[in-house]
Amino acid sequence: MPDVLKLLLIPIIVGLSLPVLAEKADREKPVHLEADNVTLDDIKKLSVFEGNVLLMQGTLMLRADHVEAKQNDNGLQNVSAKGTPVSFRQKRDGVDEYIEGFASQIEYDNVQSMLRLIGDARLRKGGDEIRGSQITYDAKTEFYKVVGQQGATGPSSRVRVIIRPKQKDGQDKSNTQPKP
Repeated sequence: MPDVLKLLLIPIIVGLSLPVLAEKADREKPVHLEADNVTLDDIKKLSVFEGNVLLMQGTLMLRADHVEAKQNDNGLQNVSAKGTPVSFRQKRDGVDEYIEGFASQIEYDNVQSMLRLIGDARLRKGGDEIRGSQITYDAKTEFYKVVGQQGATGPSSRVRVIIRPKQKDGQDKSNTQPKP
């Protein structure tokens, strides 16, 4: 892989790993990236990946139709991924659990450590799930904000949260049947 390509891709991949939640060892793993087309602009510090984009690094897997990554003088500035839907999956650090996200668009601002899932956004962690029009996660404060569809009415416009009972003694309480 050419050195220019390596310099552009490494900060992109590191930035896509969800801070705090992500498996920290993933950052040390090799990056595998596939796309139908790739455009790298050294002057504008912009990388564009188009068509069946698949990115894998350790336990991180991201699928999108279109990914753009912009850098500043300090490295990665932001990443934007669009798709039908964009999806990612990554093992959480220190636990045997994955976090998964789905949305029409995913934006990551590396400067502010903000992750946004926009448009039919879903985030699953373990058995729990959050759905809304937009999900914002601030990695610095570990704060989530979920917004329903603005101006719309009806059940599909509201935020939905599913919190599953935690496992006790190796059993999932939601599947426990009463004893006869």
